[in-house]
This record gives sequence, C-alpha cells and structure tokens, in this order.
Amino acid sequence: MATAAARHFEVIRGLIVSVGEGAPPDDRFERTAGGHPVPTEASETAGRRALALAESLGAGDDLLVLMSGGASALMAVPADGITLQDKRATTNTLLRAGADIHALNTVRKHLSSIKGGRLAVSTRASCDAFAISDVVGDDLSVIASGPTVPDASTFGEALDIIGRFGGPERERAFRPAVVRRLTDGADGRVDETPKPGDRRFDRVRTALIGSRRNAMDGAVAEASARGYCVVRVDDAIVGEATTAAASHLRVAFALAHGVPRPACIVSSGETTVHVTGDGKGGRNQEFVLAAAELLDQLETPAAVASVGTDGIDGPTDAAGAYADATTIDRALALGLAPDRFLSANNSYAFFDTLGDLIRTGATGTNVGDLQIILLA
Repeated sequence: MATAAARHFEVIRGLIVSVGEGAPPDDRFERTAGGHPVPTEASETAGRRALALAESLGAGDDLLVLMSGGASALMAVPADGITLQDKRATTNTLLRAGADIHALNTVRKHLSSIKGGRLAVSTRASCDAFAISDVVGDDLSVIASGPTVPDASTFGEALDIIGRFGGPERERAFRPAVVRRLTDGADGRVDETPKPGDRRFDRVRTALIGSRRNAMDGAVAEASARGYCVVRVDDAIVGEATTAAASHLRVAFALAHGVPRPACIVSSGETTVHVTGDGKGGRNQEFVLAAAELLDQLETPAAVASVGTDGIDGPTDAAGAYADATTIDRALALGLAPDRFLSANNSYAFFDTLGDLIRTGATGTNVGDLQIILLA
C-alpha cells in the first residue's frame, strides 16, 4: 500500500510503515516490524512514531493513513496507566478464550491512546485513510481498531467483555491496571473514545478499498481458469473453528449437489478458537483438522484447505493446512490420533507430521481467511 501511494505523490515525508516480521524490505520507507497478533516493543515504537508525526502536522498539511488487517497489534500506544505488558497479557487472554475481533478490538480501543479515532483527532491536518479489511462485516471502526473513525463502543462494553471472557474472577484473568482503567472509564472518571458526531472528524475521510471478497474473486477466477465449476459461498465463515468446519462442510456439499465435477467451493471469513490445550496451531489448521474426519466419511473424493491470507495462522510459520479423504488413514498409520490433537489444540504438529501444512510466507496484507473445497 505504501509503495502504491508513493507512486501518486511527489513528496511524502515522515512516512512510517509498521509491518509483520518476514515482510519484504523496501529501503524507501522508515519501517518497524511490529508483532502480530500480540503487540511487541516494536509495535509500541511504531505507534508512538505515528502519533508524534500526526501531532507535528499543521492545518495546511495532509496525513495519509494506510491500514491493513493486523494493524491493531502492529501499531500500539498504551493509554495512561497501561503498559505494553498489560496490553500483551490482555490480548493473549482474550485470544485464548475465543474472543472474536469485534470483542477484542473493543477492549483494545479503550486501552489505547491511538486507536478508537484517537490518531485522527490528534492532528490538525486533513486526513485521508484507506483500509483493507480482515473484519467480517468490514466495520471501519473495528478494522485496525479504527484509529481514524469515531468509536461507538464504550468503556462499559469493554468491561462487560473482560467479564464475559474472564469469568467472575476477572481480576485474576486480567491485570489490575486493565480492570481499573475500564472500571474508571465505565464510571466516567476517564474520557471516552471520540464518538460519532465529533466535529474533529469533519476533516477526516476513511474509505474501504479491499476485503475478503477480493480474495474470493481471485480464487474464483483461478479455479475457473483451471477448469473447475465454481460455487461461491458469500456468507462469512465465523464461530468456533471446530463447529464452523462441520456446519460449513454440510452447507457446502449441499450447495454443490448436482454441480458438474470437478467442482471448487470458495468461501471466506474468520473463525475463533477457545484454547484449552497446550498445543500449537491456528484457527485455519484447527478448522481443517475438524473437517478431516468428515472427509473420511465421504464416498466421493474431496479435499479442503483453509488459509490466512496474510500467510500466518496463529503463532505458527504456516498459513494453514489441507486435508483429503486419505488424511485420517495416513494419520492413524503414523500413530496420530486426530481427536487427541484436536483436544490439545495441537493441529500444527498433526499436519506438520503429515506434511500437509500450507506455507506461503508473509503476503504483506490480510483480508481474513480463505477456504477452498475441491470435489472430484
């Protein structure tokens, strides 16, 4: 996105690009490789540089903000009284508890000095922002935690979320500083995020320029070019990965009934995983592992893959995984019990042993997850 923007402007100064580890280098830009999905010290450095740049601009300047999926973690400025470690611990707890991106980013916005519209209101400059969405529904206030748009969510909602995912003893699940800030905010002792109707947003324009549908367009075009009859499922795949896999396969096979073979079913979305085991994996790998047992029961040859479009699935070096009707038999032959790996949230080890991980490397952007089902 930064490279494309540079082709359209003669002068760009102070441009800061925060990208995940492994993204291709570009010597034209100052850059910081932030962490994802949990922010790192480099994420905080990037966030503070971006905020300082915005604050340094005058009324005659123009601020260009380019956002892609993952920016909530890649650019972080903890609010007063909150440390980076507080934010890291909070993100980890919510992710492991299976919080979706809307819940996660509601909390993030209320622990931040840059999210929830605060970047845009920190500058006197005119601001144009362009967002590529990894959020189901493409809500601009959720993408990257909405640094350039008004925020309708509240401290009270954020407090309810940590109660829901932390249980009755949320003080043990979340750090005291986090609980204290959200409680103070809900009680009116801390200023809310800038809300809809705030006139400071009159000089800010934020536009969506890409989403999961673009990834689906590409997959559909490629599958058609390879001779597949394509079925496109536009409804987003969401919910707990293991449950979503079973329900999606049932719907997909029903939609493909009567479709000439070979057929390709294309879908997208973003599932969640409630981590109860001590294994390693990601939502895409867990989705495919849950689907593998269903494929084993089919009478017709089929294969399913699920990948993160950023090339990263959870805390792993894989974008996702694939399975077919032979997966379970091959696993059992190697002494791998699928149920045991699934209950341990250890899908990475399962597919790594089989050689069925999909490794693309970092793609440089993120529009959610893509699922492909092939029927012969």
